[in-house]
Parts: sequence; C-alpha cells; structure tokens
Amino acid sequence: MARIGRVVWTILSIFIVQSLVFGFAVLPAFLFWSFIQHWPLTRSQESVIEPAIIAMSLVPAYLVFAVALILLSAWSTRILGWRTADAAAWRLADLEWPLLKWSRYMMSTHMVRVLVGTVFRSSPLWTWYLRLNGARIGKGVYINSLSISDHNMLEFGDGVVIGENVHLSGHTVEGGFVKTGRVRLGRGVTVGLGSMVGIGVDAGAGCQIGALSVVPKHSVLAPGGVYVGVPARRLERDAPGPSAVEVG
Repeated sequence: MARIGRVVWTILSIFIVQSLVFGFAVLPAFLFWSFIQHWPLTRSQESVIEPAIIAMSLVPAYLVFAVALILLSAWSTRILGWRTADAAAWRLADLEWPLLKWSRYMMSTHMVRVLVGTVFRSSPLWTWYLRLNGARIGKGVYINSLSISDHNMLEFGDGVVIGENVHLSGHTVEGGFVKTGRVRLGRGVTVGLGSMVGIGVDAGAGCQIGALSVVPKHSVLAPGGVYVGVPARRLERDAPGPSAVEVG
C-alpha cells in the first residue's frame, strides 16, 4: 500500500505542478495575443489587414510562451528540489521516493523538450534553458539535440558542440536499476551526430567524438583525442589501427 501511495502522490504532484506551470506560461502569450486583437490597426475596415496582423502575431505569442515556460519550469524544479542525484542506484521495482523524485524532474524536462525544444533546439534559447535547469554550461556552446536529460548532471566547457540526435544523459537503466553519474565535456569538445555518451564520461579539452559512436559509461577520453566506433576507440595518428578507449 505504501508503494501505491507513493506512486499516486507522484502522479498527482506532477499533474498539479505541470498544470500550473503550463497555465501561467500560456497566460502572457494569451494576453499578448488579446492585445494584438484589440490593437487599432486590427480594427481597420480593410478585410485583409485584421486577419493578417492576428496571424503574424502567433509567432511572437509563441515566443513569449516559450520563454515563460522555460523560466517557470526551471524555477519550479529548483524550488521543489527535483533533481537527479549523483552516483545513485535505484531499484525500479521498489519505487522509492528518490526514484519518484527523479521521475518528476524528467517529466518536467520532457514537457519543455516537446513544447519548446522541438522548435528552438540548437538556438541560444535551448542552451539557456539547460543552464537554468541545472546544467553547468560555458560560453559559445552549441547543442543540436533533444536527447539531453538529467541537466544538473552535465558539465560542458566553453565551445562544446553537440550534434543532432546525440544521446547524452546522467542516467542509465540496467538490470532493473536506474544508475546515475555526471558527464563532463571539456573546452572545445565535439560530439558527432547520432552518438551516445554514457554516464560518468569525462572528455578532455579538444576531444572529438565521431558520428554514430558509442562512448561507454565511465570512460575517460584524453584531451585532443579523436574517438570513433562502437565502442568508441581512439584513433592513433602514428598507427593504422585504433587503440582502446581509456576507462577510468
């Protein structure tokens, strides 16, 4: 019964918080759109002007909504303490509070990912959201992927570039457990499109991870190295074949 109670409360709290966040995020966009509808120019006798102005106001109204949703979602998870715990191992079948707390953080992140990230990924607005939601991100970072989660477990140095459809998070599910670990990408690291970076990875400055590569969990990548393949291996400049990735 205790486990059922925890699940019910988790679902109810997610519903309440996300309803409030979404509602208050929509409000400024709705007020903006209402103002445009009553703007003097929209009251023109020309039949084309009014619908044209209202139609063109949809994009800025959506931008207002996106900014409000980012701020409110990041603020709510911070206030409520919904974060991914470091170096944790939670048994899925137990459904204990730490696991359910993490699931609420993931749900909040997913709502912003769908409603904002789909349009604004790879833009400064998307990077700004990840930073507000707990990620430590340097200057000039470019992130063109929606598969970035557990933001408070991520540390990106200046000039990091993450390509399209890169999967990078601070958790993994294996053997019936959710396990967590930080991911650190040093200054100037590049992650090619479609690659997967496991938990606990530490990539040194200037490191390059090739497209469609898989970096195993807890790997340590040497600064300036080039890593490709499944699993990712370092390309040696003086030898024809790759050497194994360094694992800490």
